Amino acid sequence: MKHLLLLLRHSSLLLLVLGVAIHAQNPAPPSGRPPGFGPGGPQGFGPGPRVERKILNQFDADSNGRLSATERQAARAELARNPVERRGPRGPGGGRFETGKPGPRISPSDITPVKSTNLFDLGSVRTLFLQFENDDWEKELADFHNTDVEVPATLSLDGKTYPEVGISFRGMSSYSMVPAGLKRPLNVSIDFANDGQNILGHRTLNLLNANGDPSFVRSALFSRIANEYIPTPHANFVQVVINGESWGLYVQVEQFNKDFTKARFKSKGGVRWKVPGSPGGRGSLGYLGDDPTAYRGIYELKTKETPKSWNDLIRLCRILDSTPAADLPAALEPILDVQGALAFLALDNALMNSDGYWVRTSDYSLFQDDQGRFHLVPHDFNETFSLAGGRGGGGRRGGPGGPGGPQGPGNREGFEGPGGPRPPGGAPGEGPGQGRRGGSVGGGIELDPLFAANDPSKVLLYRLLAVPAYRTRYMELVRDIATRWLDWEKIGPDVEAWHRRITPFVETDTRKLDSFEAFTASLSGDPSRYIGRPGPGTSPSLKSIIERRRTYLLGPGTTNQN
Repeated sequence: MKHLLLLLRHSSLLLLVLGVAIHAQNPAPPSGRPPGFGPGGPQGFGPGPRVERKILNQFDADSNGRLSATERQAARAELARNPVERRGPRGPGGGRFETGKPGPRISPSDITPVKSTNLFDLGSVRTLFLQFENDDWEKELADFHNTDVEVPATLSLDGKTYPEVGISFRGMSSYSMVPAGLKRPLNVSIDFANDGQNILGHRTLNLLNANGDPSFVRSALFSRIANEYIPTPHANFVQVVINGESWGLYVQVEQFNKDFTKARFKSKGGVRWKVPGSPGGRGSLGYLGDDPTAYRGIYELKTKETPKSWNDLIRLCRILDSTPAADLPAALEPILDVQGALAFLALDNALMNSDGYWVRTSDYSLFQDDQGRFHLVPHDFNETFSLAGGRGGGGRRGGPGGPGGPQGPGNREGFEGPGGPRPPGGAPGEGPGQGRRGGSVGGGIELDPLFAANDPSKVLLYRLLAVPAYRTRYMELVRDIATRWLDWEKIGPDVEAWHRRITPFVETDTRKLDSFEAFTASLSGDPSRYIGRPGPGTSPSLKSIIERRRTYLLGPGTTNQN
């Protein structure tokens, strides 16, 4: 026993020394907030967005910007020797999935072309045919995941053929937690080898696997509502056939690119950033000093690299983070679409985005228009209308929605947040990071509209809601969303029509992540029953969630208080 105590004492001392060393390497950012989880580097530590591995140039012998079959073979051999760091499912099927089975054989002659000129028409389900050179296309895509290499294929759609499109697996948890043989999300570059090639004006297709959404309709529903307030990528449904075999239904979401900003913001140029999703995301728009290096691992610049781009982003963060509340409107409004930002935050909260800004300050996009004003654009909304609290900042692991946690089956709504419980009727925002009820809720149906309004690590939310006029407008938006859109009698018929339309595709889908029984019960099944595979993706029916969320938000003492 004496030797054990001595060993523990030395271990504690070692951990203390390591902690001091880590702190010395990771000082607090200029705003005074402690370094949170985020990209490694001077402003934070812990897991952050994974950086794409660049190997294309190394194997592109003919310098044409893409790899031939021979070049890809050499690149795969190198990746086998020096693999990309990635996380995969734990055990067969990640412990939560059934094994995928071959789907029905379908040929283009079996499909009636869709005549609509709107690629995101919700009144039809198009079928995309992809033909790869190799039979091991799935393994090849997996080998190149999180690299800059795309695998060529021929795409056929509505009777037209598009040669040499580029295909890659995309996504983080929606990819890494799904085993081979089941539906993984796909990115399709239509102009991969042929400049100007597009489908109805779109050069990129995002085909998602509805991870965590047995209904398949959440992305389309969020997009439908959000577009009433701010420019948001459209979403609909497509069937994907690969090498003659149906891989079932995918959710197609519009790409945030130059085509999107030109159509939605009437902007000929502008600057785009992606703030990738991460359990330790730190895209709060907090000020991290004047060195762009501190921002590069958090905000991915998607347009041309210029010092001005980074300087403008840093200026936005500095003004947002440090300007007194009384002076903030005059300083901020010329460079930020504040009304759009308030709508972005209100949608995030009212529609319960468990991957949203209020949870982990990541998984969204930024656009600076031709006039120099920044706009926030939603991204990744398959986990909206969700009872889970999300990852990071009090999420699934130990926070709301975690296995066996407050949002799990059999538990009460909400949780006691870091501010601790307090009696009803207290002042708004008591307790760090809490909303009107001071931490009595942190996810699910009773997600407080002002949750995290006093959390300085969520800079955009914290600083905007410190301005009384902005706070009032935000609460008005929450009420408007609840009144107009969280009404099953209004939106239910559309959602039910989508559901009926996709039912035949889901029924024959052998690669889907949830059972057909979960799909059929996902809209209006027993509200006490949790639907979906075991784990954080389970939730009651969508109708039940929407009706209960509406009742809560429009109830006394919620949205009528500022």
